Amino acid sequence: LVHALLDDSTGFGPEIGGPVAGAAYRQAVLSLLHRGDAGHARVARVLAALGPLAAAVPLGDLAGTTPVGTQEAVDILNSAGLLDGHAFRHPTAAAAVLEDMDTAARTDLHGRIADMLYRSGAPAEEVAHHLCAADLVPARWGAAILRAAAEQALAADEVERCADCLGLVLRDCTDERERHALSAALARAQWRTNPAAAGPHLEPLRETALAGGLGMRDTATVLRYLLWQGDTELAAQGVATLVRAQSPADAQIIAEVEFVRQWFYGVALPGKGAPAAGADPRRQVRADAGGLAARVAALIGGEATDESAAAVAQALQGHQLDYLNLELVAMSLLAIAHADRPAVAAEACDVLLECAGERRATTWQAVLGAIRAEIALLQGDVTTASQGALTALGTLRAQSWGVLIGLPLSTAISALTAMGSYAEAEELLRHDVPEPMFRTVFGIQYLRARGHHYLATDRPFAALGDFETCGRLLREGNPSLQKGIPWRSDLALVNLRIGKARTAREWAEEQLRLPGGHSSRARAMALRLLAATSKPHRRASLLRESIDLLKTCGDRYALAQAYADLSAAHYELGEYARARLVARQAAREAEACRIESPVDAHLLEDPARPETAGTEGGPAILSDAECRVAGLAALGYTNREISSRLHVTISTVEQHLTRVYRKLNVASRSELPSKMLEHRIPKLSDRWASTHSSAG
Repeated sequence: LVHALLDDSTGFGPEIGGPVAGAAYRQAVLSLLHRGDAGHARVARVLAALGPLAAAVPLGDLAGTTPVGTQEAVDILNSAGLLDGHAFRHPTAAAAVLEDMDTAARTDLHGRIADMLYRSGAPAEEVAHHLCAADLVPARWGAAILRAAAEQALAADEVERCADCLGLVLRDCTDERERHALSAALARAQWRTNPAAAGPHLEPLRETALAGGLGMRDTATVLRYLLWQGDTELAAQGVATLVRAQSPADAQIIAEVEFVRQWFYGVALPGKGAPAAGADPRRQVRADAGGLAARVAALIGGEATDESAAAVAQALQGHQLDYLNLELVAMSLLAIAHADRPAVAAEACDVLLECAGERRATTWQAVLGAIRAEIALLQGDVTTASQGALTALGTLRAQSWGVLIGLPLSTAISALTAMGSYAEAEELLRHDVPEPMFRTVFGIQYLRARGHHYLATDRPFAALGDFETCGRLLREGNPSLQKGIPWRSDLALVNLRIGKARTAREWAEEQLRLPGGHSSRARAMALRLLAATSKPHRRASLLRESIDLLKTCGDRYALAQAYADLSAAHYELGEYARARLVARQAAREAEACRIESPVDAHLLEDPARPETAGTEGGPAILSDAECRVAGLAALGYTNREISSRLHVTISTVEQHLTRVYRKLNVASRSELPSKMLEHRIPKLSDRWASTHSSAG
């Protein structure tokens, strides 16, 4: 045995660490066993099959030897170096002994071990291990043991072991109702790591589920499979046939499926099940008012507040991930992020991602990873967004993604386009996507991402086609989702590019006229587009409002673009010092996003100016309160606007400005930008310009 280990180890070269048990070692084990007594070999085989249970069962009954003969065999095998007590010294030795057995003999041995363990009251998972190895389901007790072991395996996140147990029971089951329940349970287990593998178990259950022939949990499993595959109409019909559930628990299950259908998958074709315009999600989830679904409904169906967003985040903290709520959890995270709380959503998503990793749940990791990338995109962190989306895409095979593949694809395409990585984005656009995806919100997101890529690569009319399709699908499918998807702003942008400023203005104004519920980001985008169609003085005012909103929602990429537009507006007005001030802020935001600066380099250069005494100590000239007021005044805010933004009286603003003028030797408001540059006083940092700061 030692020589065999040396032969195996030296074959790997001097860099190998510990000894390697390879082919030579396996052959040495078998040679040693075959040269000995046949009874000793039988004991060795029983020990190899039993593994860690070897010391706890009567070996002689299984090996066909007397107690004395059994102990003699164990002693000799220990002396030979094969065993350490009742355990093989190396798992390779045990595997070699088992593989050397005739298949029928090995199967029979595992079956006898399972029977002995069952009669001795061993735990279900230990009995089931040997039943699976024997490919056997004993008539009286086998199915119950395997089912119990499957539940324990799934609770321990051992999906493969769970699937083995359920698959064995399903193979021998003849009762149709039981087969349906087993198929659904097996699909739920496999969905955690490979949704494509779950499909063959669920496809035969479609008609039975729609006819009400399954339990509610199993019906929900089938309906969610239909949604995952993009069959939203059939899923809607299934929900419609089950609205009269027999118990509150069943009613809650089916209500959550319908809630997810409308507000996570989003778009249904016209016809039965398509939500009416103005549908209120709060009416769809009534039971369990303190539950996650009800809190998400309150967030997306009402006015987004710190309290409603915090309520969803709090519900997520105590939420256990399982097959029946993955989409609801994903939807909750997106709802928080789109309610201008992306940092809260990111923190909650990171916790859930860590949990999914610990539980080796590949599907959860992929979906939550895609959600985390989308949150990063909403924050303007395009590098993190692209990396996260590409990682998520690689976590599952394309067949397993179903229509959800549109989520990571659209995020990656959008982020790469924003980074200027057009070739990489183009490569992603060559991926095959399922046609039913375009009947869901993920198809809308994909079309928007593709449209913006077309626009960035000088194909405006192709972009126009995609954006118009988005609007049509939303109007026909789920009008209630329109307030959350700013397709009108997309059309405004593309019309600007093709020279139709009046049409662009009309689309931007229509976006701004939407009733409550559209995000700060969507409004900021529309204001920026409206500014592009306005005269310079009006443009600057609109852009300042857009910037305020972008600070609220935390999108630093869009903020960099808006600052660049504002800098250009000031430059066009001849306000060169103010243009430089704003250009520097645009450059800082771009640097934070790890993208190229969106402003001309000459605006970032220090203008020629005479040296002024005290310049190096400039930042200390003004107090924090004075800096806040001066910074906003330098950007063109009126005293009334500064008062409202900083939550102080107009009189307080005037007093601060009086002191600022005196300290900086400023004669009028128009001199502030150049004087602040001269003294190198920053003017737009969040410390000064935050809407939550006080000027007094």
